[in-house]
Amino acid sequence: MRHRILGRRAGAGLLLSAVLLAGLGGLARPAGAHGALESPLSRAAACGADSTLSAKAAACRAAAKVSGSVMPGEWDNLRVANVAGKDRAVIPDGKLCSGGLAGFKGLDLARSDWPATTLKPGASHTFEYRGTIAHSGTFRLYVTKSGYDPAKPLKWADLESKPFLKVTDPKLADGSYIFKGRLPSGRAGRHLIYTIWQNSDTPDTYYSCSDVIFKNRATAAPARPAAAAAYQVTSTDGIPWQAGVVMLLVAGAGAAMVIAVRAGRRDPR
Repeated sequence: MRHRILGRRAGAGLLLSAVLLAGLGGLARPAGAHGALESPLSRAAACGADSTLSAKAAACRAAAKVSGSVMPGEWDNLRVANVAGKDRAVIPDGKLCSGGLAGFKGLDLARSDWPATTLKPGASHTFEYRGTIAHSGTFRLYVTKSGYDPAKPLKWADLESKPFLKVTDPKLADGSYIFKGRLPSGRAGRHLIYTIWQNSDTPDTYYSCSDVIFKNRATAAPARPAAAAAYQVTSTDGIPWQAGVVMLLVAGAGAAMVIAVRAGRRDPR
């Protein structure tokens, strides 16, 4: 009888933990949303509700404070309908990162401290685009030209005229579209990778700005300071929300164990 009581109460604790986790997930991820580039990390993903950087990075805090902002909650819903490939005609200069949408205009802030991914120019890279709702379509990735100044609003003229990578209907694996490609060569320092995802099953087109730092990493990089003005991640880093989920799962299991132990102590046999 004792073991049955313990099993039932421990099971109830685990069920409660699962319910709590499900509730937290529902609050963190907006309904009816669709995705954003997470490797290299886009501004929307870095500053979204699922990211620990949304509260830590100064650029993310500034973006969220812009009047009318829908960040960080709707980080994966940056889409514009009926563009039909006419991106340069529809999306205005200085508003490329927001797609011209008022709710995302904080992502257009011209500053050099956006969270950035360190990449090696000319190297092979595995790109990951988080897909919260699956769609068919083509990804086109552009890089800024040499001489790009992150302290100025991003214009179409700042980007190369042709994409360095174009992929149609990549595989959706573990919640993300995964595709490999070679990074642009001849770049050094801070740049920006601009991703356009034109859907073929909806009239929508999605836009992502990923801040990157091109660096030949033949030598070991110095230790990162504990409090850096601009956050950086390596090319193998995933979006920080995954670490949070693991912590929540551990906490939930711990709570279930405490419930089981207390239940055993109260059981009179």
